[in-house]
Amino acid sequence: MLIGIAFWMLAVVAVLSGVAVFMVDSMARATYALALSFVAVGVQILLLQQGYLGLITILMMVMEMAVMAVYMVMFMGMNPALMPMDMTHGKKTAIGASVAAFVLLAGGALLIPWPEQRRGAIPGDLTHALGLEIMGEKMLVMAVMGPVMVATIVAGVVLAAHRTRYDRFGDDLSRRPADDPQSGGVGR
Repeated sequence: MLIGIAFWMLAVVAVLSGVAVFMVDSMARATYALALSFVAVGVQILLLQQGYLGLITILMMVMEMAVMAVYMVMFMGMNPALMPMDMTHGKKTAIGASVAAFVLLAGGALLIPWPEQRRGAIPGDLTHALGLEIMGEKMLVMAVMGPVMVATIVAGVVLAAHRTRYDRFGDDLSRRPADDPQSGGVGR
């Protein structure tokens, strides 16, 4: 009973935070809303006693949102949480593509000949079999991509933050105005 209530509460959280992604006016808020939605779905999967999938969903989505936040800081050069912006682009194209994808997927789900009986034997270790089915031959690629992505993030942060506040304001942070290569900012 309690698990059922928690499951449906998480479903509401996932849907509302998913809607919030398109309602908020900054990339950071949209990122946090998307992360919350995926974490809620991951916990739902955990409640369905699919520990591996639930944990992988949560870890992947949290890391993905962290990477997104790092890239926002790197390439936008400001605090995106404070900058309101329109989070939707190409609305008519997006609506058309969304409706077409929904019709295609729903039509496929309704029209495909689903098997009436399960084929094959149930493996002894479901988690191991599921891991092999999901990752299988891609494990080496994923093992290589992880360090490459971490190196990319670290290099991006180092390149984006090559000038620290000590470079701008001096060793004792008292230099005014700041020694910036380009003028601008908010006039302080």
